[in-house]
Amino acid sequence: MGIGDRPTPAKIDGGAPPGRSAVLPDPVKFVLNWGRRYSLWVFNFGLACCAIEFIATSMGRHDFIRLGVIPFAHGPRQADLMVVSGTVTDKMAPAVKRLYEQMPEPKYVISFGACSNCGGPYWDSYSVTKGVDQIIPVDVYVPGCPPRPEALLQGILRLQDKIAGEPVSLNGGARAARSPERSTARVLTAPLVRPDSGA
Repeated sequence: MGIGDRPTPAKIDGGAPPGRSAVLPDPVKFVLNWGRRYSLWVFNFGLACCAIEFIATSMGRHDFIRLGVIPFAHGPRQADLMVVSGTVTDKMAPAVKRLYEQMPEPKYVISFGACSNCGGPYWDSYSVTKGVDQIIPVDVYVPGCPPRPEALLQGILRLQDKIAGEPVSLNGGARAARSPERSTARVLTAPLVRPDSGA
């Protein structure tokens, strides 16, 4: 490369063809993923009783800040992790999706409790979304009604294990592309699916 020549994208990306990113060496990937997994700023989207268990997990007895989880981000634009806890109704679903889209990449979601996972005891209600995964992608599901704080701690540890193994590229992509979201207006307004009555 001569004086005044501009580097091509292939030279910037360490030899990767233009439009594709080179994967960083394992030690660099380890350090970057280590930093992300132990500094998760949480945006709690509390919709019902499971939100109380989230608060209990952040208090002194369970203290999930010792795991590198900062309990209350100022808003979705400062958050890495959204914890959806409680019953997601069809009326609330667009707000959940909008706040998720405001979060910067890389972003993660924990579905906390039976209502958030699948509708819980209200699954057959006309106004309840049958799981938050119908509108946004979910990384970890925490079962229970309501789950105990220890269950949320276990979910956070599972998420941190997942973050530790993510690919990191030179052009800022911190994780592989997610599967396409299943959030459409048709999903949010779909009629109730009744179980097959035939035995």
